[in-house]
Amino acid sequence: MIYMICMNQKIKDTFDSIASKYDINRKKLIPCFDALYSISVSLVRKTSPSLDVLDLGAGTGLLTSFLLEKYDDANVTLIDMASEMMDVARGRFKDKKNIKYIIRDYADYDFKDTFDAVISAMSIHHLSHADKRRLFANIYNRLKPGGVFVNAEQVLGSTDAIESYYKKEWENSIRQTGLPEKDIAAWKERLKLDREATVEQQIKWLKEAGFADADCVYKFYKFAVIFGIKR
Repeated sequence: MIYMICMNQKIKDTFDSIASKYDINRKKLIPCFDALYSISVSLVRKTSPSLDVLDLGAGTGLLTSFLLEKYDDANVTLIDMASEMMDVARGRFKDKKNIKYIIRDYADYDFKDTFDAVISAMSIHHLSHADKRRLFANIYNRLKPGGVFVNAEQVLGSTDAIESYYKKEWENSIRQTGLPEKDIAAWKERLKLDREATVEQQIKWLKEAGFADADCVYKFYKFAVIFGIKR
């Protein structure tokens, strides 16, 4: 428990410290940024007059901003424990009245509402595998029938050799963006906080949680969009 508290505090402090430049660097750190985010949003479908969405680890609201381009009237709840990241989100959506903010750790938060969609981008890989599995079960329970869970995620290669290859390709692509060395060094330091799982593991856990329909719909090296539908 003490380890988890310390780890969560380190993650919070790390992301609060980069809040002001998170969005700019995110596009340089994810080679497939546009595809990853746009495909994720494409999986969210409006099946009733209102669309209630939960964004886990919402940070600066980057994924939600893509969602609102498609569904301007969606009711979105953003949750993240990094308060300075959420301050950026508040500024981004200052003219929106249909946004709710929760400053908490979503891994153990007791959600009372139900949602048409639960979305997340580049966040769940910070959880332990046990917490991922508990989270997937909680998401399933909080989804309305027919609802979807969409996770744009950083994933582990299926073998050590593949993982090593992916990491080398990733670093090569980042260096080609012209990102300053100090930012590359900071990125490498943040990687130490990651606890990635393979695509296969996550689909297995989603099915265990109740998602009979779960799949990976997009993958580019270490980046994937994994989703599940609640029947």
